Amino acid sequence: MASNNDPVFISMTQKNTCGLPGRTPKDLKTFTEGAVLSFHNICYRVKVKSGFLLRRKTVEKEILMNVNGIMRPGLNAILGPTGGGKSSLLDILAARKDPQGLSGDVLINGAPRPANFKCNSGYVVQDDVVMGTLTVRENLQFSAALRLPTTMTNHEKNERINMVIQELGLTKVADSKVGTQFIRGVSGGERKRTSIGMELITDPSILFLDEPTTGLDSSTANAVLLLLKKMSKQGRTIIFSIHQPRYSIFKLFDSLTLLASGRLVFHGPAHEALGYFASAGHHCEPYNNPADFFLDVINGDSSAVVLNREDEDDEAKVTEEPSKRDKPLIEKLAEFYGNSAFFRETKVELDQLTGVQKKKKSESFKQITYATSFCHQLRWISRRSFKNLLGNPQASIAQIIITVILGLVIGAIFYDLKNDPTGIQNRAGVLFFLTTNQCFSSVSSVELFVVEKKLFIHEYISGYYRVSSYFFGKLLSDLLPMRMLPSIIFTCITYFLLGLKPVVEAFFIMMLTLMMVAYAASSMALAIAAGQSVVSVATLLMTISFVFMMIFSGLLVNLRTIGPWLSWLQYFSIPRYGFAALQHNEFLGQNFCPENDTCSSAICTGEDFLRNQGIDLSTWGLWQNHVALACMIVIFLTIAYLKLLFLKKFS
Repeated sequence: MASNNDPVFISMTQKNTCGLPGRTPKDLKTFTEGAVLSFHNICYRVKVKSGFLLRRKTVEKEILMNVNGIMRPGLNAILGPTGGGKSSLLDILAARKDPQGLSGDVLINGAPRPANFKCNSGYVVQDDVVMGTLTVRENLQFSAALRLPTTMTNHEKNERINMVIQELGLTKVADSKVGTQFIRGVSGGERKRTSIGMELITDPSILFLDEPTTGLDSSTANAVLLLLKKMSKQGRTIIFSIHQPRYSIFKLFDSLTLLASGRLVFHGPAHEALGYFASAGHHCEPYNNPADFFLDVINGDSSAVVLNREDEDDEAKVTEEPSKRDKPLIEKLAEFYGNSAFFRETKVELDQLTGVQKKKKSESFKQITYATSFCHQLRWISRRSFKNLLGNPQASIAQIIITVILGLVIGAIFYDLKNDPTGIQNRAGVLFFLTTNQCFSSVSSVELFVVEKKLFIHEYISGYYRVSSYFFGKLLSDLLPMRMLPSIIFTCITYFLLGLKPVVEAFFIMMLTLMMVAYAASSMALAIAAGQSVVSVATLLMTISFVFMMIFSGLLVNLRTIGPWLSWLQYFSIPRYGFAALQHNEFLGQNFCPENDTCSSAICTGEDFLRNQGIDLSTWGLWQNHVALACMIVIFLTIAYLKLLFLKKFS
């Protein structure tokens, strides 16, 4: 007979109070193999800022408190209310949480996690980070090309891809685009399965999923969990956080971990959870969803808490210590679990796993290993980025069309420039416009790293590629062609319509100058935007910077008239270098006074104009601007790369 302190549990083969069927030995026979993940005394604290302005101070907030448990092959669900710590626990188990403020051990089959654990395990993030412009098969090919060893042949990799597609039921949509906000693609469930497939390529023994049912309707969510259940029966240890599953999903769980305010409320077989709560005095009403019931109990919803009043002792209630009566409900539940048979059994198993001599603490938080070389990664990243560029006509084709139209409009406005005093003004005006237009049109490059930030962080942590491979791959496939093509189009259209200097060398110098300005402005955009999460903030900073640069470009104000305490700012102006180079290229050797007429203007030649602007007439006066732009490109790209390299890649 059970003592008063020991909770009474319902047998595994019996039905619980809500009609939840028990597991049979046949259901459990597949869970004896595979990886066993255990976590010991997990505590996690973060520093948060509170207060306002001068009164702001940093306080330490406890997210997880002494959390222990074991995750075996099967479906291991982490359930709890919002802010309960379930996502934090999942990230800690997957070695994807910032180790600062973290204590405790996570073991795999009784040993510390290997250094490359993040790369060998699978992790499906809450927001599906797949390239929407690519097909399902192309996304899987990218994962296979970068994560599978080079010793595997292409035929073997394609076989693995086809196997994953068949296993996930994606055969019908294998060659359909995943979809973006502009392109209609596969359904939400198929998109989620594609995300899972990206991780299954490496055939991991442990698969983590963060809220796999988020954004899915109840039927699709059920289908995704049925798929995970099928995979778990093959010996995989599947660990996932989930918020409020329906009953048909809940009954698929093998292990249930309930967290509330960072404390463990229950950890054990899911089908025994209702019996456990009943022993604690919380009974689930018939036809109530157990998951909803657990959350209601944790949140203190009185309508969900039905005390067993027949067994209450009124005299004991009166004499109960006030300190116990006043304890918060979550603290009572955590204390009850700490005294339960579930906790004692788990503790015994954890002690057995740690009985072996402890090894050095795992470096799995920092270590990332790669299956492929830098050049291989560079080739595949460039290929995917180029496909993404072609698959986004709104960004690529639209930009080219706008460039053509704008070039024709400018050509019509400044058509056939004359060699007279008006030609001086018009030449200076159109060259200034071309320079500043190259700067402001480069603002769109801020999206290059911002839009794909989540995708980059996830793929980098999972060992897809190095930061350097991603950085240079994006430059080669996206930045270089998208900034080069508009410059070529502008030069080819406007040069002849405007009637600029009829010299072949001058034509190509103008094209080079516009390219250099575009690359310098784009590099600056990348330096500002790298690591940013909001496009609008980066765009605002870029716009403000270019407005100030325009003032020091040399048209709106003569740079020689600016005071010494401000004149140094001109050396940081990208438009200044581009505008000076274009003026040197166009005005040198030009004559703006007709031969038979007396020139009424003080400026009769291009040399006079350049001297008035303070521009050096020598050859170095032209090329020093290109050298300055090249230095700015190198500096800004280096800053962008370093920001990506040191970007916080943990949640």
